[in-house]
Amino acid sequence: MNFPPADAMTRNIGKPFPGVNPQSPQEMRPGRAFDFGAAAFLLDIDGTLLDFAATPAGVLVSASLQASLTKLWMKTGGATALVSGRLLEDIDRIFAPLELPAIGGHGAEIRSQIKQKALPRHPPLLDERIRRDLMALAEKGVLIEDKGYSMALHYRLAPQLKDRLERAVTAMLANFNPGTYEILRGKCVIEIKPRAYNKGSAVLELMENAPFRGRNAVFIGDDITDQAVFEILPKIGGTGFSVGALMQGATGVFAEPQDVRRWLASIVDGA
Repeated sequence: MNFPPADAMTRNIGKPFPGVNPQSPQEMRPGRAFDFGAAAFLLDIDGTLLDFAATPAGVLVSASLQASLTKLWMKTGGATALVSGRLLEDIDRIFAPLELPAIGGHGAEIRSQIKQKALPRHPPLLDERIRRDLMALAEKGVLIEDKGYSMALHYRLAPQLKDRLERAVTAMLANFNPGTYEILRGKCVIEIKPRAYNKGSAVLELMENAPFRGRNAVFIGDDITDQAVFEILPKIGGTGFSVGALMQGATGVFAEPQDVRRWLASIVDGA
């Protein structure tokens, strides 16, 4: 199985990708002898497949990305999933009319196959006191996103508020059992969610279901919310790549989302 070529990466930690001879440029070509039947693709959305926008609703999914993901889903026999902090409903909205298997809400929701209901899960909801206190932090430039299972404070429009918001959220959670909730500090976003689940635990569950069962996972993610997936990849024989900066557990790193999109297009088209 071949993975991203050197010119799409900023660093590959000094060792060859599985099945790739780094001394042979021809062997580094993506798509060459790629065994889609043995792979399962798990792809983060914001900051990985898509460029960030001023607000979560402002992201754009190009027709070319739609086409690449559709081809990838078909070539892998359906073993291509989106992995996101967004809820499944929101994922389907931004990728419409395309629907893919997906993990939503940082692991609160799992859909292993299209046209099927999400797998039965019963994640805990946020304490109403947290919801009330977080809503009180709303001000100009701060977008409060209530996902039911979690809440997010987006401050991309007011980055100067980062430290103040982080202090306020940390102080707020000090009133609760430290094992109950966690703070996810993403890129211009602070999210509060129960510790009972994460993207990593959801990926482990997804990989036990058809058509993902028995395949080698290829995961791409970009921030701290994806670290839980990188940590469990050795358990499932997976390979991970990060975006923007090399993350612990990643084999290599793409410079930016457009490089991820180009690589996906190249492997599905056999370039």
